[in-house]
Amino acid sequence: MRGFLFMKFVDEVEINVLAGNGGTGSISFRREKFIPFGGPDGGDGGAGGSVYLVADEGLNTLVDFRHQRKFKAKRGEDGMGRDMSGKGGEDLIIRVPVGTAVFSAATEELIGDLTSHGERLLVARGGDGGKGNVHFKSSTNRSPKRSTPGYQGDERDLRMELKVLADVGLLGFPNAGKSTFLRAVSAATPKVADYPFTTLHPHLGVVRLSTDESFVIADIPGLIEGAADGAGLGVQFLKHLGRTRLLLHLVDLSPPDEDLDLALQVRQIENELKSYDPELIHKPRWLVLNKADLLPDKEALSRAKSLVRKLRWKAPWFLVSGAASIGTREMMLKVLTHLRQKEEEHELAEPGPAQS
Repeated sequence: MRGFLFMKFVDEVEINVLAGNGGTGSISFRREKFIPFGGPDGGDGGAGGSVYLVADEGLNTLVDFRHQRKFKAKRGEDGMGRDMSGKGGEDLIIRVPVGTAVFSAATEELIGDLTSHGERLLVARGGDGGKGNVHFKSSTNRSPKRSTPGYQGDERDLRMELKVLADVGLLGFPNAGKSTFLRAVSAATPKVADYPFTTLHPHLGVVRLSTDESFVIADIPGLIEGAADGAGLGVQFLKHLGRTRLLLHLVDLSPPDEDLDLALQVRQIENELKSYDPELIHKPRWLVLNKADLLPDKEALSRAKSLVRKLRWKAPWFLVSGAASIGTREMMLKVLTHLRQKEEEHELAEPGPAQS
C-alpha cells in the first residue's frame, strides 16, 4: 500500500551520473617452462559499471538528492596475462520514489517514467573493456605488443521530477477545506489552520472503506488565479493532477466574504487546468460543496443548488462537511464505485492474448 507523505516534499532535482570506464586490455606473453617466448595471452579489460535508477515504494521524496548530486559507478579492472579478463565494474543502483519521471537536463527529453515498485531504468551505460594483445595476433605478427584502452562510460545530467501517485486528487482555492477533508476521509494528518496556503506541499492519504477496499487520495495545495503561468506555486502542483483518475473540486460554501462569487472561483480553477494541460479539463471532476455545517441545513442546500444551476453542472456534486464528517463516507463509497468502473472499462479495453 502506498503510504503517506510525512517528510518535506521535494519534487524536482538535478543530478549528474557517470558510468564506469572499461578496463585496459593487457599486453602479456606466455612465460612457461621450456617455452621462454610463448605467444600473446593478454586478457581483455572488464566493462565499466552502469548506473540504474530503481523505483522504491518505501521512498516518497527526492530530498536526499539535495545533498548528494553526483553519482559514479565503478571502473572495470584491467586485463591480465594468461587470457584473464579484468573484473567488470559493479553497477550503481540509485533508488528513487515510485512516480519519478527522468529527463535529460540538456534536452528536456523524457528518458523514462518509473511508475511501479522495482522498475529499473538504465541512465548511463558503462564503457566496454579494451582488447588484450591476444586479439592482435596474426600470421605476420606473432608477438603483438598492442592492446586497446577501455571505453569511457556515459555521463549525463538528469532532471528528476516526482509526481504523486494517487487515484483521486483534491483541488480548489486556498482555504477550501481540502486538508480537513483529507483528514476526515483518511488516516493522513496534514496541517490544518484557518488561513490560506496552509498546505505547502502535497499530502497523500489512504481511504480505507473495508479490509480490502481502499484507494489513495492526494491533497494538492490550493491554486490561485494565474497558477498555470507560475503565480504562487501553481505550476509545481498542477503537474501532480495528471496521474489521478478522478478530481474532486472543493468549494467553500460558506466563505468569510459573503459577496464572493463562488461560480467565478470554480471557473477560474477550470481556466488554470485548461491553461496548464487541456487534457486535465476532460478528466472526471466532481463538485464538492464543503463546510455545510457552518450554515443551517436548508440554507446550505439552497446555496448548493443555486451554485449548481449557475454553473450548469452536469457531473456529480455533493454537499458535505469535512470538519463534521457529514456526507463524507457516502461520497467516498461513490468514489470507490467510480474507480472500480473505470478499472473494469480499462481491462475490457485492453487487447486480449493473440489467438493461435
